[in-house]
Amino acid sequence: MTQSYKTFSGIPLSILDLSPLNDQETPRDALQHSVELAQHAEDWGYYRYWVAEHHNAASSASVSPPLLINQIANHTKTIRLGSGGMMLPNHSPLVVAEQFGLLSALHPNRIDLGLGRAPGTDQLTARALRRGDVHAFPEHVREIQHYFNGSPKKQVRAVTAENQQVPIFLLGSSTFSAKLAADMGLRYAFAGHFSPGEASEALSLYREHFKPSEHLAEPYAILALNIVAGETDDEARWLFSSMEQLFLNMIRSKSLPIQPPRDLTEEMLPHEQAAVKRSLAGSIVGSLSTVQAELASRIQTLPVDEVMATSLLYNQADRLASYQRMSRLLDKDTLLKDHDENWFSSR
Repeated sequence: MTQSYKTFSGIPLSILDLSPLNDQETPRDALQHSVELAQHAEDWGYYRYWVAEHHNAASSASVSPPLLINQIANHTKTIRLGSGGMMLPNHSPLVVAEQFGLLSALHPNRIDLGLGRAPGTDQLTARALRRGDVHAFPEHVREIQHYFNGSPKKQVRAVTAENQQVPIFLLGSSTFSAKLAADMGLRYAFAGHFSPGEASEALSLYREHFKPSEHLAEPYAILALNIVAGETDDEARWLFSSMEQLFLNMIRSKSLPIQPPRDLTEEMLPHEQAAVKRSLAGSIVGSLSTVQAELASRIQTLPVDEVMATSLLYNQADRLASYQRMSRLLDKDTLLKDHDENWFSSR
């Protein structure tokens, strides 16, 4: 089956979903909302739909990317699906390769594997997950590649992964993963939605130092951003206050569900206000015309091939409305044919 997606200023737009969980919903509600949003995203012309891995977080129901990806894949037809990401210290490289190979076998040419080197949680929970050594991340990435390129003669194989076309992306919020992705000739995704400060340096470093590989002929970089498109600038800023509260609670070491929008002016201490502002500085918030102008500016100034939007709003209806508004910026259909091996080697 052929995937049809649209572009903005020549680049695709995608979605990163954390299955946000508010104080009125169950995890089942949040996961059903993720499936619903993915179905709409496919219809609206978004390119990819990635799900996150978070643990011990009252604000997110997305704890197992492979399970959620499979559920979404069973309710969509063509949109690319992936992990944003699999937090590799929490998992055996063999199991990751087996799981994503299995997903690709079930849903051919639709699955991406995004890999992160952080645990995706607090230190206490990381120990409960029996977290591995983050310094072994490069070695573990190579081990996963080994399984996808496996030979029947090897003693340990990930049989479901062999001969599967699963693009690997390295995720990062600093220059470390950018340099590693460049050295390994892999795709790269920068977490501008919570660490905007190093976006320009990391993306430029990746592109400047990229070494072509058997997996990728040219660099390919995704920039993840918080984007909220409201009916007006004021409405968007009001809705965005739920995301500001989430970051404020993290600063205060509180794990709470997504909170309703409210004015935080009198609630934050100066250092808290500065920290929240710093973490969310890369966000694009406003009416559709505001989003259009700011997104176009970001694309012109940063070396990106794709933008991935995330939006942790309190209500599903507001989240759907924001993504639907943004989809109006997508201008023309682009067709991606199944089994196009040249695409996988050149992107």
